[in-house]
Amino acid sequence: MKTFSAKPAEVTKKWVLIDAKGLVVGRLASLVAMRLRGKHLPTYTPHVDCGDHVIIINAAHAVLTGRKRENKVYYHHTGFIGGIKERTAKSILEGRFPERVVEKAIERMIPRGPLGRVQLGNLRVYPGPEHPHEAQQPETVDIASMNRKNMRAA
Repeated sequence: MKTFSAKPAEVTKKWVLIDAKGLVVGRLASLVAMRLRGKHLPTYTPHVDCGDHVIIINAAHAVLTGRKRENKVYYHHTGFIGGIKERTAKSILEGRFPERVVEKAIERMIPRGPLGRVQLGNLRVYPGPEHPHEAQQPETVDIASMNRKNMRAA
């Protein structure tokens, strides 16, 4: 029996809609990263982008467990000497772009490299319930019902 290897022309990509309201960020990110890479499919091929397009709405209402909201720190560097900056998850979630917490969690679960950047381009994250992708007729996936630990009260 031969090993199956998907070709880029044979891949059919679906559109998936996920409502992140009340979902735990890490659990949501791991399931979304798996979908973006295509690992949920029996035709998964590591060197081909065979994942789905994922739309996440209500990302501002995703929940961090424990004390991560106050204690988790995100670092970035300005490029100048001694230019390391830090922000807590709380300041990001209360700031202008609260969806970045979910984006960063997913980005860090996808391998770095050219293919990972393409797969991350199939992710769309919106802080509120509106999104401009109704024409693609996305299929809704209920992550809260997959496992009782996926949902947490805010």
